[in-house]
Amino acid sequence: MNSITCRNRHCPKCQASAAHRWLEARQADLLPVEYYHVVFTLPAAISAIAWYNKAVLYSLLFDVAAETLRTIAADPKHLGAQIGATLVLHTWGSALTHHPHVHGIVPGGGLSPDGERWVACRPGFFLPVRVLSRLFRRRFLEELAAMHGRGQLRFFGEYAALADQATFARWLAPLRACEWVVYAKRPFAGPGAVLAYLSRYTHRVAISNRRLIALDEQGVTFHWKDYRARGRTRYKTMTLEAGEFMRRFLLHVLPGGFHRIRHYGLLANPVRRQNLASIRALLHAPAVTDASDDTCADTSSLSDFLCAEVMRR
Repeated sequence: MNSITCRNRHCPKCQASAAHRWLEARQADLLPVEYYHVVFTLPAAISAIAWYNKAVLYSLLFDVAAETLRTIAADPKHLGAQIGATLVLHTWGSALTHHPHVHGIVPGGGLSPDGERWVACRPGFFLPVRVLSRLFRRRFLEELAAMHGRGQLRFFGEYAALADQATFARWLAPLRACEWVVYAKRPFAGPGAVLAYLSRYTHRVAISNRRLIALDEQGVTFHWKDYRARGRTRYKTMTLEAGEFMRRFLLHVLPGGFHRIRHYGLLANPVRRQNLASIRALLHAPAVTDASDDTCADTSSLSDFLCAEVMRR
């Protein structure tokens, strides 16, 4: 597929160049320490109502994930340090289903409470995922119930009855007992590997051009990965009627102005430069020139891209 240069943040082609610019800016943020990849996911039931409440629930996912990381890291039983994290929102599964989750890139350590020492994680181990999962579940459900009480949530169709507070409380009850998926992957093999990983995840959209196989009278055919299967059998193809393909793609259009890459703690934008300089001094690492921008403007509508790439065929 050869798309027009629309610069829309949901366009697979335009986001490749946006990712390159963003990564150049982020090289100045890398520290000479281990980095970890953490993922926070929402249960399917929460994902279902999140589609009607994208801005508030995606923001809640970001904030509670960051709070969870910072709270557990600050506990002396675990790390006892102030940490920073870069979180990236993805809203899709491989088959374009709605599956909101955040990927986090986290340095393997943090500043001591007095800011005078760098406290490193144990080699190869960040934070206990079960502890992260339990706190994430509790805090997310607490904030979700509070949002409902403030009238911040909207419900439609089969979920309309959840507007009633008692009904919503009963609906939440099973979610307090089920396992919420949080996991941490092994540390990256150096700063270069961190950048390589980020290049795949930061500006990814719901489907890339290379996954598209055909558009014909049968519909749109594309590659997808079935994570429930094992080995080579997990790599499959799927054909969707063109209208259904567009519907699934459009599930993942973010609210206008919504930031899908966010920095927290030591890496929060207002304090990042100062904190990184302090950490480098503590690690006796050379100073680097800071770059800047986290943003990529949306200069045309998504409909321009869809019309150019699908409907004109």
